[in-house]
Amino acid sequence: MDNAIYASLTRQSGLMREMRVIANNIANANTNGFRREGVIFSEHLSATGDGREGLSMANARGRLLDLEQAGMSMTGGNYDLAIDGKGFFAVETPQGTRITRAGAFLASAEGELMTPDGHRLLDEGLAPIQIPPGARHVAIGPDGTLSADGQQLARVGVFSAPDPAAMLRSGGTLFEIGDAAMEPAEDARIQQGFLEDSNVDPIAEISRMIEVQRAYEMGQNLLDREDKRIRDAITALTR
Repeated sequence: MDNAIYASLTRQSGLMREMRVIANNIANANTNGFRREGVIFSEHLSATGDGREGLSMANARGRLLDLEQAGMSMTGGNYDLAIDGKGFFAVETPQGTRITRAGAFLASAEGELMTPDGHRLLDEGLAPIQIPPGARHVAIGPDGTLSADGQQLARVGVFSAPDPAAMLRSGGTLFEIGDAAMEPAEDARIQQGFLEDSNVDPIAEISRMIEVQRAYEMGQNLLDREDKRIRDAITALTR
């Protein structure tokens, strides 16, 4: 295959990956606690094997996770929690502990606080939080202290943000952090009765999508012209 086609295909592959990431961002523009992602392009030289200079290739394997805080919406829900500052809630999933900024929780029939997907909210010691049966008034303070009818029960865990490079999206608003330490977020504060919005800017994402689409079309036109050039050369040589 011609070197120009190799170079163009690596670029096209990266643009397609970026398009999928942008589409996912736009789809979650109204998802509470969602963190937008981006794709980082880099360039490297690949040996051609013919003794000439290397071939410049594109690489779009880099990933950018935007941890910038979004706005908050008041809901008034007892178990709706938003984090003001850098930090994450910890929840228990069948695949292990995950962190999230999505704070829409509810009480199960057993009194455990959990996400709508059934993942249990964890306290500062990574243990499930349970509300006593019949509790009438549940209050959660800025430091995460949870009280029911004036009796302190637990402290909602808020953990510091790890290195974004170590955070792998585990579906929706959940992240896996591997072997990164779960350290408490000292400066983060919890707001009860609020939910954090998505930090996706739909207008910026749509603008970027248009740019990526145009770049992809230009690359496709180049591939089509290069393919035609090769076909014409083969036809001329075989006559």
